[in-house]
Amino acid sequence: MNGFWRRLAAFLLFCVGLCLSFEGPALAHTPDISTGKIAPQAGRVYVVDVGFLATDLERMFQDTMDERAGVDLSPPGVLEEEIGKFVARRVAMRDETGRACVGKVETSGEDPTNQDSALIAMRFDCAGTSGKVLYDATKLLAAQGSRGKHLVTLLGENAGETMLYPQNPPLDLSQPMETTAQLMKKFFEAGIEHIVTGYDHLCFLFALILWAHRVWPVVKIVTAFTISHSITLSLAALNIFTLPSSLTEALIAASIIFVAAENFWSRDVDTRWRNTFLFGFIHGFGFASALTEMGVPQGGVVPALAAFNIGVEAGQIAIVMAVLPILFYIDRHTRGKRHDKLVYALSGLIALAGAFWLLQRIGVIPGA
Repeated sequence: MNGFWRRLAAFLLFCVGLCLSFEGPALAHTPDISTGKIAPQAGRVYVVDVGFLATDLERMFQDTMDERAGVDLSPPGVLEEEIGKFVARRVAMRDETGRACVGKVETSGEDPTNQDSALIAMRFDCAGTSGKVLYDATKLLAAQGSRGKHLVTLLGENAGETMLYPQNPPLDLSQPMETTAQLMKKFFEAGIEHIVTGYDHLCFLFALILWAHRVWPVVKIVTAFTISHSITLSLAALNIFTLPSSLTEALIAASIIFVAAENFWSRDVDTRWRNTFLFGFIHGFGFASALTEMGVPQGGVVPALAAFNIGVEAGQIAIVMAVLPILFYIDRHTRGKRHDKLVYALSGLIALAGAFWLLQRIGVIPGA
C-alpha cells in the first residue's frame, strides 16, 4: 500500500469513528421539498399524507415559533401536536366557490419508513362542497421559501404526479396530472439546483481542480466522479442499498477536508481521479437524499432518476467550465506557474469549511 492509500484509509477510518462517536444531526444543504400523497375515499373524503425532510421542517418550525408563543414543547406528544397544527394551517382543500373541506390531523410525527423525515396524516371531508375539489398548498410552499417544491401524488381513478412551486395556483384534482416528460423536466431542473446550491459538493470539486493546468485531467476527474456517484445515487434511489444520512453528510464534509489538504502535499492532478472516484460513492448517497425527499414518482422511478442525475451532471459541468478559464487565465499571466500561495490559500479556506461542516454534522457545533 503506497503513501496515498495509507493516508486515505487512515483518514476515512478516523472520520467514520468520529461520526459514530457523536449523536448529531445531518445538517447539510436542505432541498426545500415536501411531499403530499392524496388518497380519495368514498363520500368526497380525502386522506392526505404530507412529508418533510426533518431538517427542512425544523427550519420552518423555527421560523414560525411565534405561532407557539407560551407553548411548552417538552412534554411527550406536544411537539408532534404542534407540527400537526403547523401543517394544518398551511394545507387545505376546497371547492371552486371557496367553500372549505373540513380537515383534521390524524397523526403527526416521525415517518415510520424514514427516520430522517416527518409525516403528517390529515383527513379532509368535502361532503359539504360541490363540483371540483382543489388541493391548496400555497401557504405551505410560502413557508418553504422561494425555492420550495411540493411533489403531489394523487391515487385513485385520476392517479398521477405533479410538482408544485410557490407561484402555482391550487391544484385541481379533476385535471390530468403531469406527463412523464413534464416531470422529467422538473427533476432535471431540481438536479441542477441541487448541485448549484450544494456548496459542499462544489467545494469538493473546486479543491480537486485547483492545480489543473490542462483539460484532460479535469475530464478524468469529472468522469470518475460522475460514474461513482451515479452508482450509489441509483442504488439508494431504488432502495437497494443506502447509508444513514448522518453518516453520509459527515463523510462528505470529511472528503472535502481530505482533497483540500492533499493540495498541500501533491500537485499530481493526473491521478487525482482515483480519490475522486472513491469519494464519489459517498457524494452519490448525498445526492440520493435530495432525490428521495422529492418522492420519486410511482411508475416513473427510472425517468425521474435519470433526469435528476443528468441535471446534476449538467450543473457540475457548467460550473467546472466556468472555473477552468479563470485558472487558465491565471496561467497565461504567470507564464504557466500558478502562484502557490493562491492554491494554498483557497485550499485552506475549503479545508476550514469542510471542518466546520464536519463538526456541525456530528453535533459538536450547533446548527444554525
